[in-house]
Amino acid sequence: MRLLVLGGTRFVGHAVVATALELGWEVTTFNRGRAGDDLAGVDARRGDRSRPDDVAMLASTGRWDAVVDTSGYVPRNTLDVAEALAHVVDRYVFLSTVSVYRDWPVEPLTEESPILACPADAGEDHGTDTEDGPTRYGYQKSGCENAVRLAFGEHRTTVLRPGVILGPREYVGRLPWWLHRIASGGPVLVPAPPQRSIQPVDVRDLAAFALQTIIDERSGCYNVCAPIGRSTFADLVGSCAEVTGGRPDFTWVPDDVLTSAGVRQWSELPLWRTHPGVWQVDATRAASVGLACRPLVDTVLDTWRWLIDSNPTNAHERPMEIGLDRRKEEQILVAWARSSRTAS
Repeated sequence: MRLLVLGGTRFVGHAVVATALELGWEVTTFNRGRAGDDLAGVDARRGDRSRPDDVAMLASTGRWDAVVDTSGYVPRNTLDVAEALAHVVDRYVFLSTVSVYRDWPVEPLTEESPILACPADAGEDHGTDTEDGPTRYGYQKSGCENAVRLAFGEHRTTVLRPGVILGPREYVGRLPWWLHRIASGGPVLVPAPPQRSIQPVDVRDLAAFALQTIIDERSGCYNVCAPIGRSTFADLVGSCAEVTGGRPDFTWVPDDVLTSAGVRQWSELPLWRTHPGVWQVDATRAASVGLACRPLVDTVLDTWRWLIDSNPTNAHERPMEIGLDRRKEEQILVAWARSSRTAS
């Protein structure tokens, strides 16, 4: 199998390339060469996807069974890239997001849930950010999906919509923050209730599923998440304590206390969000055709090993403030303990 990966050196792209090489595929990558290292065995092509001449040069130098696009964010650019590749690639696998759904994170989702409207040729300014609903990122990704379908047609297009992706080489810093915080021990603020369901997908499982859709020649859209209800927040932090050897004293603090204290959801406490639909993404369609999700503890363990072995620095192209300041954490814990004593 001949595979082209747009990206290919960071997190999802790295996992896709590594998995394809393990399968014995011929892999070509296309990127600027500014972030991450090329894996041994790939045919690395340098270029900028925003430059038509670079993309045209890429298209003129090969033919591939499939392309996996891990770096498409602007619809107009994705349309240009897809049209340039349409005659030299058989299938286009586009990495999208659950943020394309109009009702995420408020309502439970299936692949039939309403999608944000965005033209295939929209520029980077299309869409708006709202505090509890649609984001420009979601609008843009929806437009990118439309762009790929326009260039390749429905039967040659596969769209993957993951929620939160965790695992080794994660550069957003969500799981790394929890691992480091819990490893340091002491009183640790955790959002109650412990049984809150979460469904992150391991980056390697996402990569394996992406390649399986190519093998099976599957088109259409797939939510790519762990099963609803399989893992909880208690499982997450418990696994962090287990693999790091830390001795945390977990204090479970209710949502209303955290929001009243001004804790930013999703960022100051990674993976915490109060909206009812955030962890209610139905991925049974993907599971029925090959998506297999490893236990959460395995993802946590392998991420910790990667952190210890590589000592990476986070460098996200869309900067995020990840993690709760220790002084703010202590203040909330003191106030919560005082109110709990008063209530009793």
